[in-house]
Amino acid sequence: MSREPFSTYIMPIKRPPLSNGEIYHIVIRAIEGLKLFREEKDNFRMVHDLFEFNNEVSVLSSFRNTVNRSRTVLDSLPRERREPRKLLVEILAFCLMPNHVHLLVRQLKDGGISKFMRKIGAGYGGYYNKKYQRSGHLFQGKYRIVHVKDDRQLLTVFVYIHTNPVAIICPKWKEEGIKIKDLNKVIQFLEEQYRWSSYPDYLGNKNFPSVTSREFLLETIGEIREAKRFVNDWLQHKKELADYKEVAIE
Repeated sequence: MSREPFSTYIMPIKRPPLSNGEIYHIVIRAIEGLKLFREEKDNFRMVHDLFEFNNEVSVLSSFRNTVNRSRTVLDSLPRERREPRKLLVEILAFCLMPNHVHLLVRQLKDGGISKFMRKIGAGYGGYYNKKYQRSGHLFQGKYRIVHVKDDRQLLTVFVYIHTNPVAIICPKWKEEGIKIKDLNKVIQFLEEQYRWSSYPDYLGNKNFPSVTSREFLLETIGEIREAKRFVNDWLQHKKELADYKEVAIE
């Protein structure tokens, strides 16, 4: 794994080399008190970067300031850019939160995760600083990463990542649970209203389908019905997930 600095935005922690074919849960977080996404276009920009910078080939960002919210990231790219990418990682899941981003990825190339994260840090960090006329670090000094070792941990991370947005409408839900009267509202929020994650795509609703590779996880979990069941059981009953503290990065 590369030990060089993560641009001026994120510095990777020193760790053993990450293995190709293995799956990792990653969190990148804004420096204290900073909001990563101040308006909807910022969310679009990060989703765009997840797609665009997952490529061995160095590319110029083709992000447009005006993006039709009903179109996929791939559809928003110019036709001349629609060519096969040489993927650094396989993005299995993602979730954008106000001050951090969750990623579930499988490394495909040697140093792929390190290269991908540097591109995200430099690309989005540069965009953000230019737009909001600021300088300096955008992300905290080290991105956090945990190896997902088996299918049970994979399910844990899948549920954890995709239920993170519940905190936006129920800030203390992890400590206090969700009231029965609010459960349907929370489920609807995740499935239909909060579009800044891969969960809608896992439910078959085309949101940003070109960003993630979902076949492996759906096969492992048991297709759409089971994906929904695991998420809703966690929301309703807080059923214990395997090795929760090991792989669910706060």
